[in-house]
Amino acid sequence: METQRIIEFPHNNMDKRPRKRPRLTWDMPPPLPPPKVLPTIHCSQEFGNAGISNFSYPNNMFHRGIPHNGSPPWRPDDKDSHYVFAVGESLTPRYKILNKMGEGTFGQVLECFDNERQEVVAIKIVRSIHKYREAAMIEIDVLRRLARHDMSGARCVQIRNWFDYRNHICIVFERLGPSLYDFLHKNSYRSFPIDLVRELGRQILESVAFMHDLRLIHTDLKPENILLVSSEYIQVPDYKFLSRSTKDGSYFKNLPKSSAIKLIDFGSTTFEHQDHSYVVSTRHYRAPEVILGLGWNYPCDLWSVGCILVELCSLCLERVFLEPMLS
Repeated sequence: METQRIIEFPHNNMDKRPRKRPRLTWDMPPPLPPPKVLPTIHCSQEFGNAGISNFSYPNNMFHRGIPHNGSPPWRPDDKDSHYVFAVGESLTPRYKILNKMGEGTFGQVLECFDNERQEVVAIKIVRSIHKYREAAMIEIDVLRRLARHDMSGARCVQIRNWFDYRNHICIVFERLGPSLYDFLHKNSYRSFPIDLVRELGRQILESVAFMHDLRLIHTDLKPENILLVSSEYIQVPDYKFLSRSTKDGSYFKNLPKSSAIKLIDFGSTTFEHQDHSYVVSTRHYRAPEVILGLGWNYPCDLWSVGCILVELCSLCLERVFLEPMLS
């Protein structure tokens, strides 16, 4: 899996972009030690399926000190500015850490239990570096815009909450299934049936059209950023491998039980009116106009979609053989 982005946010041109909202005092990084325990400032905004409510300051917004079963003692970030945690700890008194789901250039994603809503969620914890914090705030603005117009929540991942915790922007999402890339990887890169690819393609195109109608360009479409809604799968005979040994179960391949998918990762999303001169997209899915430096717009997303569909219905030989050589 390629985790390194070609585009670095906020990028040199990023500073020219207007901020979507003024910086508030609780957005500022908390003071560093000498205190052995850094007070936890929990700054959040709740989002529901019915749209975005007006911002308000509830009585329990600020949690100062460490309450019973609350946040762990302060500890420094690792050398790459990732948040250091232990499974079983709390991320603020509200969220209990269950597992680590993944890690990328932006930070890491943790599976947590929301004690208030009594549900499992995914929390994206952004590295405590200025450019990644800025990109995270842009992603939050994009997610809010998408949530206001996607009332059914069927196209893009839904934001539940966000807060600034010990200089890390934390974005709370609904818990979804594996990405299409992870599913292919665990399935030995075996292709999907053409009917399934057709259904996945329909949903991807509808989601991209929805974003384009809102004057948004995703710019980083790839199988890693398309998640299945459910983790359930079924096993079916793989007739291409019937002549091989069954010791590794090669007679069968896994297929998603449900074809429902959602787009994720809007940290690279750009508005139509913003600068389009820098390089975007992961190289496997990068449009020719981006490679040639001719400037790009909505069509770069469609090129990426075409690359994804070819990959899903092929044996993904590019991933198996070429990626190690290009890494």
